[in-house]
Amino acid sequence: MLNDINKDAEERMSKSIIALKSELAKIRTGRAHPSLLEHVTVDYYGSEVPLNQAANINAEDARTLSVVPFDKSMVAKIEKAIMTSDLGLNPATSGSNIRVPLPALTEQRRQELVKIVSGEGEQAKVAIRNIRRDANSQLKDFLKEKELSEDDVRRGETQIQQLTDRFVGEVDTLVAAKERELMEI
Repeated sequence: MLNDINKDAEERMSKSIIALKSELAKIRTGRAHPSLLEHVTVDYYGSEVPLNQAANINAEDARTLSVVPFDKSMVAKIEKAIMTSDLGLNPATSGSNIRVPLPALTEQRRQELVKIVSGEGEQAKVAIRNIRRDANSQLKDFLKEKELSEDDVRRGETQIQQLTDRFVGEVDTLVAAKERELMEI
C-alpha cells in the first residue's frame, strides 16, 4: 500500500516536471528553435491543429526560423497564426516559404521572461505540493480505516516528503538553468 502511494505520487510529480519542461521550452531565448512555434495553432480545414502538423519548421540560422506549409493554400493562415500568437513575432513570406526572424531580446524583455520562468517554476512547485497533500491524505485515510499503523503512516509521510524535496529541487535546477540561459547575451 505504501509503495503504491509512493509510486503514484512519484509518477504524478514527474509529470509535473515534464509539463514544466514543455512550458520552459516555449519561453524563447535569443536562439531560434523549432519548439518555439510548437504551441501555435492554425485553422487547418476547419479544425485547430498545432503548427508542426500543418507545416515543416526548421531553424535556418541562430535568429531565423523557416516554416514551409504542407499545403500552399495555408501560407496566409499560418502567417496570421504566428502573428497573433503571444510570441511577438512578425513573419515574412516569400512564395510558399515563411521566414520568422527573431528580434534580439532587450534587457527589459529578458527581465520579464525571467519573471515568467519564476512563475512557471512556482506553479510546478505548487502542483508537486498538492500531490504531496493528496498522498498524505490517502495515508491518513488508511490510518482511519486501520489498514495502516501510525508507524507506517509516519514512514510513508517521510518518504513522500523526501520525494517532494527531490522534485522541488529539480524544479529549482530547471528554473535556474533557464534564467541563466535567458540572461546570457
